[in-house]
Amino acid sequence: MVSERQLEAIKGAKVLMVGAGGIGCELLKTLALSGFQDIHIIDMDTIEVSNLNRQFLFRQSHVGQSKAKVARDAVLKFRPQMSITAHHANVKDPKFNVEFFKQFNVVLNGLDNLDARRHVNRLCLAADVPLVESGTTGFLGQVTVHVKGKTECYECQPKPAPKTYPVCTITSTPSKFVHCIVWAKDLLFAKLFGDKNQENDLNVRSSDAASSSDHAEDVFVRRKDEDIDPYGRRIYDHVFGYNIEVASSNEETWKNRNRPKPIYSADVMPENLTEQNGNVAKNCVVDTSSVSAMASLGLKNPQDTWTLLESSRIFLEALKLFFAKREKEIGNLSFDKDDQLAVEFVTAAANIRAASFGISLHSLFEAKGIAGNIVHAVATTNAIIAGLIVIEAIKVLLKDTDKYRMTYCLEHITKKMLLMPVEPYEPNKSCYVCSETPLSLEINTSRSKLRDFVEKIVKAKLGINFPLIMHGSNLLYEVGDDLDEVEVANYAANLEKVLSQLPSPVTNGTMLTVEDLQQELTCNINIKHREEFDEEKEPDGMLLSGWTQAPPAKDDKQSMNDKQSIGNGGDSSNALQTEPADAVKDGEMEEISEPSGKKRKLSEGSKASILDATDGTRNHKEVEKLDDDDDDDVVMFDDLDSMTNKKKRLQ
Repeated sequence: MVSERQLEAIKGAKVLMVGAGGIGCELLKTLALSGFQDIHIIDMDTIEVSNLNRQFLFRQSHVGQSKAKVARDAVLKFRPQMSITAHHANVKDPKFNVEFFKQFNVVLNGLDNLDARRHVNRLCLAADVPLVESGTTGFLGQVTVHVKGKTECYECQPKPAPKTYPVCTITSTPSKFVHCIVWAKDLLFAKLFGDKNQENDLNVRSSDAASSSDHAEDVFVRRKDEDIDPYGRRIYDHVFGYNIEVASSNEETWKNRNRPKPIYSADVMPENLTEQNGNVAKNCVVDTSSVSAMASLGLKNPQDTWTLLESSRIFLEALKLFFAKREKEIGNLSFDKDDQLAVEFVTAAANIRAASFGISLHSLFEAKGIAGNIVHAVATTNAIIAGLIVIEAIKVLLKDTDKYRMTYCLEHITKKMLLMPVEPYEPNKSCYVCSETPLSLEINTSRSKLRDFVEKIVKAKLGINFPLIMHGSNLLYEVGDDLDEVEVANYAANLEKVLSQLPSPVTNGTMLTVEDLQQELTCNINIKHREEFDEEKEPDGMLLSGWTQAPPAKDDKQSMNDKQSIGNGGDSSNALQTEPADAVKDGEMEEISEPSGKKRKLSEGSKASILDATDGTRNHKEVEKLDDDDDDDVVMFDDLDSMTNKKKRLQ
């Protein structure tokens, strides 16, 4: 039951919801049914068919419409007295500035990407508005509370960069199916259907064949009046045959590896088999979302693993369909996991390449999951997390600081516990966002340009959207609509200069100040000159450091015998306000310190539940920082230390 105090806080609250996807739909419904009266929603996305299995405020008739506006209209049908304001916009738009955020009592995040999360975190810090973060992936979920000066901010724990692969591995020595997917998606698909002028490693030429008529030209350019079938075979033979031959000719590379086998179309399928592929009528009006190579060839089950022959037929048929039915899009396409034909093409290409390198082939269903980093969504998890968000939001409105909890939803019940509440951590004193601790950057100041610093560090690493860069009182670079032509020209010229040759030279020991006026964020960076970098391990040619995890607190061990277990049968709000369960299996436990001096211990069983549900690696100390399932993307991981190490707790 809700107390009068809680009800008063709920009805008087003005809430900002960011994201109206998987979590957002459940959250808006739960907020409405809990009595909240004034809600603003920001979401830039439109509704897709794939959303309908879990975003229950949307229907088939809503496809293509604004998520924020449709969600508002759906809730107003059963709560017409509410005030819901929908913003079909990007939360990073300048109009959503600090002043905009200051009008709210609490901000609730249901976002699906790191960049937007960091942006909202910084605006909440600048506006001094509490933030409740959340995320789900599959059966896993989490809710965290961030209050300026009292708990850690969203960025107090560094977020590892998304997984990347060395170009040489992708292009020359793939050993996993994911390498083949990345090659098919980011190289081949982009070369065939994206910008044909972009640099690409697919046009390899051996020294003795560079002048031959077959390989001196750009094989990806379709010749005048060339039929699609011979064009498709020419592409096939180049990327799966000729390129593999060139790659396998390097004896040193394959000394300790299995040498790949070139595959030519004639070896896999005779000429007349191509003609048996679906007959395609050109220039007919079609719904591009329904164009399918599988349908053309009579393949129905996406969970079947295609043979090399089937993959080859799909490859050529998909290529034919792109040119026959979507020719106007060619040159501007980028891979989209919701584009059926694109997924079919990438799956087929990845399978053919995998066969060449002796890697197991995968089904369309599996390949789509890899290509889109997909962990398939579970609507029930979204509902659980939405309920937990509202519980924490009410605590924030009541300023019940000692009852705040970070809550993790586990995949497997461990001693009757499915929800694991943990007290929030204090702000990390080494966090450059909320504690303004200086960072250190190792960089070759006589070789790296200001543009490298802006693109690779300021924007990519620090997430600053509208940077202002100063060396002492000298302004080196600025972005803004109020700049005159002379300033714009000067800053553009500075971008192309190496750091040591700027009007105010940046050398070893220089302290740069980087600001974002929209986020009201200031960051100091100490420059350290370094001559050489490892191209494989440090591909950016620079290394940012100084942003570390909070050090663990040192406390004595104490028995857990007097702790009480939290079962899932009880009231969830009460459970969240008490100690987490002593979900203890036989064996070692790690302890989590409390303000009272007592210890909470996290059992190996609990930790294993989390690890088993992520990537199956028990020895890798990670717990997921999960994202809203709107795009089903897994973006980042946090150290398990953030949950299991001994740390200072909120006092």
